[in-house]
Amino acid sequence: MIPAARQPAILQSVASASLIALILLSVAWELWLAPLRPGGSWLVLKVLPLLLPLFGILRGKLYTYRWSTLLIWLYFTEGVVRAWSDAGFSSQLATLEWLLALIFFVSAALYTRVGTRI
Repeated sequence: MIPAARQPAILQSVASASLIALILLSVAWELWLAPLRPGGSWLVLKVLPLLLPLFGILRGKLYTYRWSTLLIWLYFTEGVVRAWSDAGFSSQLATLEWLLALIFFVSAALYTRVGTRI
């Protein structure tokens, strides 16, 4: 069992790591790993909304955690759709995308719940 005093720090670390990993995955995916067009695609701009909550998440801002749990569902949905419809490596990357989005959502939601009790 994790002590109650350490729970917010652990949840913040998990949320921060999964958000950063999702940003890096999206950039690498659309520019180098499996872009829609050879040489990269403008779809890399999908990363921009993920940059909006980044500093608030890193600083532990409760309000940012709350609204970012709504934003992350867009990336979860994209990952599920592309995992289902794409083939090969792109499908594997999409699976990783929805897993990272789900990890972020769970850790951010739990951080919000724990943060309101502090």
